[in-house]
Amino acid sequence: PNLFRPADFIESSIHNVGLMLAVGLILVALVLAAFFFDWRATLVSLLAIPLSLIAAALVLDLRGATFNIMAVSGFAIALGVVVYDAILDVENVLRRLRRHRQTAGTTSTARIILDASLESRTAIIYATLILLLAITPVFFIEGLTGTFFRPLAISYGLAIIVSMFVALTVTPALCFIFLGKPNIEYRGSPIAERLQEIYESWLSGFLKLAVPAYLLVLIITAAGVATLPLLSRALLPPFKERNLQIHLKAMPGTSQPEMSRITDLVRHELQSIKGVHEVGAHIGRAILGDKIVDVNSSELWVSMNPDADYDQTAHAIQKIVDGYPGLYITVEGYLKEKSSNVVAEPPHDIVVRVYGDVDSELRQAAQQVKKAIAGISGIESARIDLPLEQATVETEVDLDAAKNYGLKPGDVRRAAATLLSGIQVGSLFEEQKVFDVVVWSTPETRHSINSVQDLMIDTPSGKQARLGDIAKVRIVPAASVIRHDAVRRYLDVIADVPKLDLTAVADDIKGRLKGLKFPLECHAELLGDYATNSAAQSRLIIYTIAAFVGIFLLFQAAFSSWRLAILVMLTLPMALAGGLVAAWLTSGLVSIGSLAGLIAVFGIAVCNVIMLVSHYKHLERYEAESFGANLVLRGSRERLAPILMTSLSAVLVVLPALFMGDRPGLEIIRPMAITMLGGMLTADLLLLFILPALFATLKVSSLHDLDLSPASIGTHHQMHGAAPELAV
Repeated sequence: PNLFRPADFIESSIHNVGLMLAVGLILVALVLAAFFFDWRATLVSLLAIPLSLIAAALVLDLRGATFNIMAVSGFAIALGVVVYDAILDVENVLRRLRRHRQTAGTTSTARIILDASLESRTAIIYATLILLLAITPVFFIEGLTGTFFRPLAISYGLAIIVSMFVALTVTPALCFIFLGKPNIEYRGSPIAERLQEIYESWLSGFLKLAVPAYLLVLIITAAGVATLPLLSRALLPPFKERNLQIHLKAMPGTSQPEMSRITDLVRHELQSIKGVHEVGAHIGRAILGDKIVDVNSSELWVSMNPDADYDQTAHAIQKIVDGYPGLYITVEGYLKEKSSNVVAEPPHDIVVRVYGDVDSELRQAAQQVKKAIAGISGIESARIDLPLEQATVETEVDLDAAKNYGLKPGDVRRAAATLLSGIQVGSLFEEQKVFDVVVWSTPETRHSINSVQDLMIDTPSGKQARLGDIAKVRIVPAASVIRHDAVRRYLDVIADVPKLDLTAVADDIKGRLKGLKFPLECHAELLGDYATNSAAQSRLIIYTIAAFVGIFLLFQAAFSSWRLAILVMLTLPMALAGGLVAAWLTSGLVSIGSLAGLIAVFGIAVCNVIMLVSHYKHLERYEAESFGANLVLRGSRERLAPILMTSLSAVLVVLPALFMGDRPGLEIIRPMAITMLGGMLTADLLLLFILPALFATLKVSSLHDLDLSPASIGTHHQMHGAAPELAV
C-alpha cells in the first residue's frame, strides 16, 4: 500500500547520520588542532580518515555488495581504528620533526618522515592482523544469523585493511607534502605539554604501586564480568520508523463481518490520534497473497506525520490497541518484522510432537509424554499445547427416528451441513476472476439452537422431517483448528528448559520416549536437530578459542616476549569492562549497538597497547634509554597525546548522537556511543597508568633480543639514528 513507505525511514536515517558525522568530524578537527597545534598536521589526518572509508566503500561496491545498515555499522565500528591510523603516523612524524628542529639535527626531512613511518609500521600491521583475527569467528556463524552479521564483519575488515594501506602509503606522502618543508618551525601544543607535565607527575607516583595496579585490574574486570548476567539481550533496537504495522488476530472462527467491524473501530480510533497522518487496513488475505491467514486476521498500516513526536504518538497507538481484549495484537515497524526471524532469540524449550488420528487417543498419548518427561533434570515445566476451543453445533443422528423416515445417518449429516455451513455447487467466471457459487440457508434459519432444530430435512418419500425430531442438536466445545503435519493430526508437548544446554535434555527425552507404549496409530517425535545445533555451537566456540590463541601468538610476535603477551591478554578485558557497566547503567541491554561499541573499544585498545609497548622497546633499543622507570615515564609521556587524541576522536565522532534525541538512523549509534564512552574510560586508565606500572614490574628488557654485532649496530644506527652511546 502507498501508506507504507520504508524509504521515508531510510531518507531520515541518512540525513541524521550525515548530520551526526558532520558535527562529529568538526569536534575531531578541534581536538586534533588542539593537540597538534599545527593546521597542516590536522589537515593530513582529516584527509586520511574519509579516504580510508571511501576506499573501503568502493571495494564493497566493486564486490557487488549492498550498502545496508549492517555495512554502515561495520564502518562505524572501524571508525576508531581508522582515526587511530590517521593520527599515529602524523603524530609520530610531527614529534620527530619538532625534536629535530629543537636539536638542530642534520638528518633530512624525508629521512625523518621515513623513520617515523617505519617505527609505526610494525605496530599497525600487527594491530590490523589481531583485529582481523578477532572478527574471524563471525564468518563461521551458520544459518540466517550468520548471513545477517557477515556484512558487518566484511565492511569492518575492509575498512581496517584499507586504513592500514593508507597509513603505510598515503599518510607518509601527505606528511612529506605538507610537513616536509625545512623552513617550517613546529611549535609544541601548550595543551599537550601541560597535560604531559600533569600526567608525568601522576605516573611517577603510580609506578611505585604495582600491587594496587594488579588489584585495580582485577576489580574493574570483575565488575565488568558481574554485569553480564544482569544484561538483557535484544540485538536489534526498536527502530524509529514512522510507518507502523499492526497485526490483529481474533479467535479462530471469527466471521468476516465481525472482523471488519473490529478493524474499522480500531482504524477510526487510530485516525483520531494527533500525529497520525493516515490509516489503512485489510482483512484476511488476497487470493494470490503470500500470507497464509484466515479472515480472523487483519493488518493495519499507520503513517505518522513527519513532525509528530514519535514516542508520544507510538504510545498513544499502543494504548488504543491494548484496549481491545481477546485479540492477539502486535505493533512493529517494517525492519523489526523482517529481521525478527534472522536474529531470533535462542530457544528455551523443547518440543515433542505427538501424532494420531483420533482426538481422544491423541490427547491420551500427549498426556503420557507429558508425565514421562516432567521428571527429567533440566526441565522446569511441561505443558500440552492444546488448540483453542470454540462453541460448535453438534448433530447426533437418532438412528431409530431416522429409520422411520427412511433416512440414513449420512443423509441427515450432509443435509444439516449444507444448511449450516453451505456447499459449493459451481463457479462463476467474470472479468478473468473466479467466484464460488455456494448454496446456504438464510441467517434467520440458523441463528439459534431452536432455529437449527426446526430445519426441515428432505426425505426419500418427498416429505420433510424436522431436524430436532431425528437428531440431537447441541452446542459442544471443539478445537478451533485441527493441526496437521504430514497429513497427520498432532499435538505438541512443550518442555521449558531455562538453561541453554538443550542437547543433554533432548537425549534424556529420546530415552524416555523409547520406553512409552502409545495407542494404535499414535507415535511421538522430538522436533529439532539439537545434535546439529550443538555441533554448530561447539564449532563456533572452537573457532573463537582458536582466534584467541592466534591473537595471543600475534601479541607475542609483536612484543618478542611471552610475559608481555600474557600480561596484555590478561589486562585487555579491563578495557571492555567500562563499556559493559555503561550499558548496564543506561539501558540494561546488550544490543548490536553496544556490541559495536565494545568492538570499537577493543580495536583502539589493541592498537594503543601495541604501539605503547613497541615504543618502550624502541626507546630502549635505538635511543639509548636503559630499562627502568625513566624509560616508562618517557615512553608514556610521548604516547600520551596520541592515546588521548585517538580516544577522544573515536568518541566524539559518535557523541553527537547522544544529544540529537531518538531520531531515525541513530538507534544503533546511540548505544554504541554510550558503550564507547564507558569503555574508553577504563581503556585509557589501563593504557596510561596500569599497563606502564605493570610493564615496569616485569623487567622485560628488549636488548637480549637485539643483535649487538658491529655490523648490526651500524645498520640500526643508519636506519633509526641510534644514539652515539648505543653505536659505540
